[in-house]
Amino acid sequence: MIISKVDFMVRAELDQQTLEIWLQEEWLVPQQAEPEPAFSEADLARAHLIRELKQDLGVNDEGVGVVLNLLDQVHSLRRAMAMLLDSSRAGGPNDGEPK
Repeated sequence: MIISKVDFMVRAELDQQTLEIWLQEEWLVPQQAEPEPAFSEADLARAHLIRELKQDLGVNDEGVGVVLNLLDQVHSLRRAMAMLLDSSRAGGPNDGEPK
């Protein structure tokens, strides 16, 4: 589901300036940037996480960047592991049998 910039700001409880900073920091990367950013539900969840890190946990901006980078790495590894598992279950080229 695509979320418009205005709807995103309302749902994420962000003001224009904060959103612009988060976009500059690349903490949020909308699916499309022009003519207006288009956000996803995952972007909305990420915005809520950023808010929680900053406000509730007191994480500074540098720390937020580190946390988000690590989270992205974990998600990438999970996707890679799921693909590898699916491939092995389907009897793909790396099905564990010696050549």
